[in-house]
Amino acid sequence: MRPAPWKKWLSYLTEFHVEDAPSEFNPALHVCLVNGRYQLCTENAIYSYADLYDNFSGAFAQLNLKERAIKKVLILGFGMASIPIILEKMGLDYSYTAVEIDEQVIYLASKYELPYLRAPVQMICADAAQWVQISEEKFDLIAVDIFLDDVIPDRFTQTFFLENTKELLRPGGLLLYNRLANTEEDLEKTQTFFKDTFKTVFPKGRYLEVGGNWMLVNS
Repeated sequence: MRPAPWKKWLSYLTEFHVEDAPSEFNPALHVCLVNGRYQLCTENAIYSYADLYDNFSGAFAQLNLKERAIKKVLILGFGMASIPIILEKMGLDYSYTAVEIDEQVIYLASKYELPYLRAPVQMICADAAQWVQISEEKFDLIAVDIFLDDVIPDRFTQTFFLENTKELLRPGGLLLYNRLANTEEDLEKTQTFFKDTFKTVFPKGRYLEVGGNWMLVNS
């Protein structure tokens, strides 16, 4: 659903509340119109912001994706389709598998963004930790963007989750893992996770500083 032109124009001056969609996982889930884009938010976090979702747009800009052989993309924690929106705006045509646990998030993405994507998106309502454990598909790019409000659930910070996800990468594939680094506490947790967990599974791993977050990269 595209916003009315007058609302889109005014959204550059003031935020428009569009819809509440509370769920078991996200009691304060809602959509707003900001700067001409739909923004999916919870009480303390922004889940999606179209092409202005800086954590991934900044990371993709640094990774020179056009020179990589990417066809299939897996998104763990889909939000409202910011990742495919960003990649399409960069002129990149991929096919997507998206795993999202919250049915209300899927409803909102299907209502406001998915109809306007060129790319095919296979939506799967499931716990991403369980899904990567049983899937046998292979992907060229995997994006991990899993939060409940502003917290990453513990099961997604364990070595076994990373190992299961690594098994879904094709040779030479790229994995990105979004982590908070905006406060001293968040930064300390992210540094510890990167050193003690991420690097044990991806010894050549590195990180990109993007929009107050760290984007961990497998190589």
